[in-house]
Amino acid sequence: MTVRRAPEHVGTPTLRAVTELHPTNAGLFDAARRVIPGGVNSPVRAFGSVGGTPYFVASASGPYVIDAEGQRFIDFVQSYGAIILGHADAAVTEAVAAAAAEGTSYGAPTEREVTLAEHIASVGSGVDQVRLTSSGTEATMTAVRLARGFTGRPRIVKFAGCYHGHADALLAAGGSGVATLGLSGSAGVPPSAVADTVVAPYNAVPELDDQVAAVVVEPVAANMGLVPPVPGFLAGLRQACTEAGALLIFDEVITGFRLGPGGAAERYGVTPDISCFGKVIGGGLPIGALGAGSEIMETLAPNGPVYQAGTLSGNPLATAAGLAVLEQLTPAAYAELESRAGQFANGLRDVLTRSGFDAAVVQVGTLVGLYCGPAAEPGWAPVDYDDARTTDERAYARLHAELLKRGVAFAPGAYEAIFVGLAHTPDVIDEALTNIADAAVAASSHTG
Repeated sequence: MTVRRAPEHVGTPTLRAVTELHPTNAGLFDAARRVIPGGVNSPVRAFGSVGGTPYFVASASGPYVIDAEGQRFIDFVQSYGAIILGHADAAVTEAVAAAAAEGTSYGAPTEREVTLAEHIASVGSGVDQVRLTSSGTEATMTAVRLARGFTGRPRIVKFAGCYHGHADALLAAGGSGVATLGLSGSAGVPPSAVADTVVAPYNAVPELDDQVAAVVVEPVAANMGLVPPVPGFLAGLRQACTEAGALLIFDEVITGFRLGPGGAAERYGVTPDISCFGKVIGGGLPIGALGAGSEIMETLAPNGPVYQAGTLSGNPLATAAGLAVLEQLTPAAYAELESRAGQFANGLRDVLTRSGFDAAVVQVGTLVGLYCGPAAEPGWAPVDYDDARTTDERAYARLHAELLKRGVAFAPGAYEAIFVGLAHTPDVIDEALTNIADAAVAASSHTG
């Protein structure tokens, strides 16, 4: 066998060497596209729907990210909701460093896994036991498998515009990046994979039959902008599932531990059968979790016949970071966070109106959503995916570009929520709103 050797001048580049070779965002993006499909490891990061070149983050602190060219942005992406205290929070970084010094992965149980699971179970509605995973996608995928295994039924009902990760059966009519890309699902997903997935309109209680294993829903839809549940919707789902013998799955990957310690379930007073978590509970490191009553959870292996596993599940760095975050999320912290989200939402609504930029701002507790275009009148809020898709993506793209020029970072897609965190102090919010006002005037003056 002939061994192909690399030329002597080609070596494994260090991070410093790559940065020196490609000191600009454009240079890094060109380099990335040669070795990473589309230049990104998650499609929405490519700026495909807003145009331009993505900024490459070199560092982050508090409410800010700093790109490879040294520009600082007030960051409202916050790792799509995974960051709630602010970037590089001292307690979190210290906890991760201490954990890393003891080893980064063992393939064996750890005490922090138990502590994190205990905490989730103590505040989760209807949660007795918790299984940790490495992502929100894994959590929702496992929840669906668990529901099917527990009920012995095949069918899953989901709602148009709700995104539950990229598992095959749940991509149908997904929001977030799927909506941004204009896709109804994904190539590579055969009809058989979604044959037992039923898609219903959000905020309408569907009729269920004895083939439905579960209804899975974002209790507050945060992947088609931000769509609140209408009064009676979640309670209606609870009643319909109970009557049909189906399980109700709340996907709280975004809302869990962001709307409050008990998430949307606590906020709306509706108890699901299975809850899925992610983002906040990992403090910015990869994690996911699902929890339910003991009778359901005992169906999981090794106690039951529903198999699920993960080499990095309950990773010691992720659990250390998550616990460091959750310790700081006191009732006072949540009250302050909701107040700041309100300050931002009200200010955003005001500056956009005064600038002549057509848009509507939606707030649900600590979450904020933005819809662009003349259809989004003040006070308007969408109730389903069809409503959400009326947002003017080109107007959002113009606003996004003008925001970046002024040091404010929104997500590069019109269907993502806006995340205000505890590092966004009132002064930082005021600075951001001043810059947003200028950006909105510039964006509203464009015609294309």
